[in-house]
Amino acid sequence: MALVWILSIGAGLGYLQKYASTPALDGSPSLCWPADSQLTFDSTNVTLLVFAHPRCPCTRATIGELGVLMARCQGKIRAQVVFFEPNDCENDWAKTDLWRSAAAIPGVTVRLDKGGLEARCFKVKSSGHALLFDSKGELLFSGGITSARGHSGDNAGRSAIVTQITGASSAIRKTPVFGCSLVDRE
Repeated sequence: MALVWILSIGAGLGYLQKYASTPALDGSPSLCWPADSQLTFDSTNVTLLVFAHPRCPCTRATIGELGVLMARCQGKIRAQVVFFEPNDCENDWAKTDLWRSAAAIPGVTVRLDKGGLEARCFKVKSSGHALLFDSKGELLFSGGITSARGHSGDNAGRSAIVTQITGASSAIRKTPVFGCSLVDRE
């Protein structure tokens, strides 16, 4: 009986580890800021967009990593967290604790993406997808800023963005994204 419990626990932990490290749907963002976007583009600074599902538990780590990133790049970056909200939901559906946490980060503006229009415009599919654009609107980075679902700590995405913002060129231009779908209401 003990062996069955040990095997069951091992299988469950293995499944959780596989889920945590399996990337989400990958979008195919265009190489330039879309002309039909309603989001604010800053032609004097780099702009970071982070697309987020307000009810995705994995997104908590992304918002935490964004806080670290913004602290390291003070005054050198403008960031917007774009929160998905389905069309058929009531007002304030997206204004969860994740919304409030993102809004509390200095240099971050939160935006509502009703029906996922902006996510479609930028061709992203998953919560936690970050896009970094230069002052000309050219894409510098696309990907996640966590190393796995719900995991905080050093990671290639955050490091790549910080490196580019602080003046060096980063060889890393893309990383996997770990988060809930922005296509479906998960």
